Amino acid sequence: MGVIWDFIVDIWNGVIDFGSYAIENLDLVAFLILAAITILAALYVVHDKEVMHSAFYLALVFLCVGLFYFFLEAEFLGVIQMLVYVGAITILFAFSVMLTRRYIVTKEDDSDE
Repeated sequence: MGVIWDFIVDIWNGVIDFGSYAIENLDLVAFLILAAITILAALYVVHDKEVMHSAFYLALVFLCVGLFYFFLEAEFLGVIQMLVYVGAITILFAFSVMLTRRYIVTKEDDSDE
């Protein structure tokens, strides 16, 4: 965490030219971008009110976790993560949402009970 924090502080203070640093340490920049996408997608999973949108954001989180395995040079785990979680679990969530009936409760229905 110290390397990432030092990188952010140096960019903020103008010590490092981001263009030349990004070219030299492209893996760190790609990791930071992927981490930001993963965190934002995970927040959207919890925050979004539409269940189908949450399922697709969850698929994005699973895809990013699979890409993290590729960064760790565990390609087999990355492929399995993408096949099982992105392919199977997300489709299972999507079908379970589509095949269940949703009843919309209005305020008039609440007052009757």
